[in-house]
Amino acid sequence: MVLLVVGLAIFIAMHLIRVVAAPWREAQIERFGMPAWRGFFALFSILGIVLIVSGYGIARRYPVPVWLPPFGMAHVTALLTAIAFVTIAAACVPGNHIKRALGQPFLSGVALWAFAHLLANGTLHAIVLFAALLVWALIKLRADRRRDREAGVVHARGTLARDVLVVVIGLVAWAVFAFWLHGVLIGVRPLG
Repeated sequence: MVLLVVGLAIFIAMHLIRVVAAPWREAQIERFGMPAWRGFFALFSILGIVLIVSGYGIARRYPVPVWLPPFGMAHVTALLTAIAFVTIAAACVPGNHIKRALGQPFLSGVALWAFAHLLANGTLHAIVLFAALLVWALIKLRADRRRDREAGVVHARGTLARDVLVVVIGLVAWAVFAFWLHGVLIGVRPLG
């Protein structure tokens, strides 16, 4: 569990620097240059992810039950994660109504994904992981939306064709992950 917490701390700290220490970040970019900053950011982000994955894998061997999710919660989680995948896809496809409405669809999708997983997982390590990611996504979402408002960011108008593309990409990615990759990578087959 220690590796999981350390990994989350590193990953979240790196991704909140712009929110809590913007002047320091700008000073480092000015001092070392953007390529060096991106390398530093990437290195520590990858380190955080590796520690999260390793720590979660170790913690799964020694689960500490906190609560038992109610029957049927896996179906609610499946629905919410499908919506989250569509929302995340909206961040990657320009000119869609979802991106225009949410402003930050990637972070909105991560928050929904984390919340959905909190509903279906009752072990301590799962609660720590998904609660931390949910709180991080909500803090970052609020800060990024405020920054966009202050900068006057306006997202392009969406088209129906782009909306359909977003939904198809999101649902196909969700189905591949839910029915196959989740079992291969995580070791749990949530939908059979």
